[in-house]
Amino acid sequence: MAAPIIRNPKDFLSGLMFIAFGAAFIYIAQDYTFGSPRRMGPAFFPVVLAIILVLIGLVVAVRGLLVTEDPPRGFTWRGLLLVIVSTLLFGALVRGAGLVVATPVLVCISAFASHLFKWKITAIIAIGLTAFCVIVFVYALGLPMPVIGPWFGR
Repeated sequence: MAAPIIRNPKDFLSGLMFIAFGAAFIYIAQDYTFGSPRRMGPAFFPVVLAIILVLIGLVVAVRGLLVTEDPPRGFTWRGLLLVIVSTLLFGALVRGAGLVVATPVLVCISAFASHLFKWKITAIIAIGLTAFCVIVFVYALGLPMPVIGPWFGR
C-alpha cells in the first residue's frame, strides 16, 4: 500500500486556511491605495501581512505533505476559555490601566492556558512583548493608546 500524499492533514489543512485568508485579504485590498513604505496607503499594512500569512501557509501546507506527526490528543476547553478571557480583559484594561498593565495580563493569562506554563518564561515574554508594543504602537506608529492609563493618575 502506498504512503498517503498528505502525511499530516492538520498541518496541510491549516496551511490551506492561512493561504485562503491571506488571498482573501489581498483580494479585498485591491480597491484601496497601496502606497509605498514611506507613504503607506490604507492597503499597505494589510497586504504585507496577508502576503506573510500566505507564505506561512505555504510552509505549513508543505510541512503537512512531508512530515508525519501523531494526531492531536484532544481539545482543552480550559485553554480556549483562558485565551478568550485574556483577550477580553486586555480590551477592558487597555484604555483605563494602559498598555503596561493590559499586555502582561494578556500574556500571563494566555500562557496559563498551556500545560507547559512556567512563571519565569512567562514574565520574560510579558516584559518583552510589553516593551515591543509600547515602542512600536505608541512611539513608532503614534497610536493613541495610553502607556499608563488614567486609573493610575495619568
